[in-house]
Order: sequence, then structure tokens, then C-alpha cells
Amino acid sequence: MSLQGKTLFISGGSRGIGLAIAVRAARDGANVAIAAKTSEPHPTLPGTIHTAARAIEAAGGQALPLLCDIRDADQIDAAVARTVERFGGIDICINNASAIHLTGTLQTEPKRYDLMQNINARGTFLVSRACIPHLMKAANPHVLSLAPPLEFNPEWFAPYPAYALAKYSMSLYAMAMAAEFRRERIAFNTLWPKTYIDTAAVRHIVDTQARAMSRTPEIMADAAWHILTQPSTAFTGRHCVDEDVLVEAGVHDLRPYRCEPGDTALAFDLFVRPGHHPQATV
Repeated sequence: MSLQGKTLFISGGSRGIGLAIAVRAARDGANVAIAAKTSEPHPTLPGTIHTAARAIEAAGGQALPLLCDIRDADQIDAAVARTVERFGGIDICINNASAIHLTGTLQTEPKRYDLMQNINARGTFLVSRACIPHLMKAANPHVLSLAPPLEFNPEWFAPYPAYALAKYSMSLYAMAMAAEFRRERIAFNTLWPKTYIDTAAVRHIVDTQARAMSRTPEIMADAAWHILTQPSTAFTGRHCVDEDVLVEAGVHDLRPYRCEPGDTALAFDLFVRPGHHPQATV
């Protein structure tokens, strides 16, 4: 079980969960293409494709920083082509890039609606579409989208319908493509955090006090690693939650993933119902 020599194409990934997944793969000796639109330092958000590349290489992998806005199909195709030219193919596609705006219908401006649809829904479709011809040639091909479990309950849609629809679109594409490309042995799965994850995006949305109720991005990275090292023919069409993946893999102490030690109750993420695994220490 290793990602050594595998090539990952990650949309976004200059920071947060995408970068954590990239670094975890790099520790195995993977090749990682970071296709994101931040090439110059952002005034408030840390990380660029270049700092991400340095982190990947420091962890033991090979990196390819690619300036790419996944709203542009031509940029996606060019980034995928450069990845194949550099590393000889693509084994894994990670649909990590996402836009979030938690507002109700009347508070959601058209430009915000379009941004979430163009990145979350359309971008995921186009990135997957561009990678699939190369994944068909891989030994154990996987596509993993950072999207929620499909549960069509109005309570998840009512507070922020535009965002919910954009994220659920990613989940629906994974389900559809898992069936569509089963004969080609390409696994399509989703992964979602059970609790808040301490990222710059989350800090921007919720109170800074939320860090004590959050886990680090490494829990998502380790869960992704367990998914991506499974046989693609056997592990496909699943909507996964990070904690569940790790418990199933035999990880019984989840305390190291806490941002801060202690017994503060963890905050459940969107689209996830509270639950407890008695065999895990959280």
C-alpha cells in the first residue's frame, strides 16, 4: 500500500486540504501536479503553487506547479497535457478546488452563484473529463472529489441552496462516473470531513474560536491516502467521511488530529449528521 511513483493531478491544492493530500502522497514518493490559480502571494490567504511545490519536494515527492483556473477548459487541458508530458501519465485525479458562499437565496448574488457552479460543478466535471483518457491507461486509477455524502434532506439545502447544489453536483458526478467507467476500472469516490477542518477558508467563514472544535487537514489527507491505495475495481462509487475511513482502516485514536488538545466538543461539518464510533477516541 503505497503511492510511490504514482502521479496525482490536484485541482487547487496550494493550501489547506489539497496541499495536505499532496504532501501525504509525496511522503510515499509520488509525483504531484498542483493546478491552481494562485501564483503570487494572496494578501490574506497563505500559499501559492510554488510554495506548495516546495512543500511537496521537501516531503520526498516530485512537484509540478501549474497556473490553472479550472473555469477555463483550455487551461485545464493544457495543465493535464503538461502533467502527462512531465510524468508520463496520470494515476489519480483529485477534485479539490471549490468555492463557498453560505447564503440564502435572496442574499446570493448572481456572480456568486455562477462562481460556485463554475468551479464546483462545471470545474469538477471538466477536470475529471480531461484526466479520464489518461486514467484509462493507469494500473490503479482513482478520481477523488472533496464532496459530501448524498443525502437529499431539505435541511441541508434550505440555508444555502446555491452552495449545497454546487457541492452535491460533485457528488452526483462521482456516482454517475463510477458506473459509467466501471469497465475501464476507474474508481470514483467522494471524501468529506466529519468535523470542521482548520483551513484558511474555514477561518474566514467561522469564528476564530472554532479552532478548538476543529481537526487538522491531515485527517483528510490520511483518509484520502487509504482510499487511493485501495484496488480501483473494488473501492468505487462510495461517499466517504474521513473519520469513518480511518476507523475502518484500524485507526482507533483520533486525538492527534485535533488542532488543540482537550475535551472540547468537535463541531460537525455541513452535510454530516452527528454520530459516534465507540471504538474510536476522538
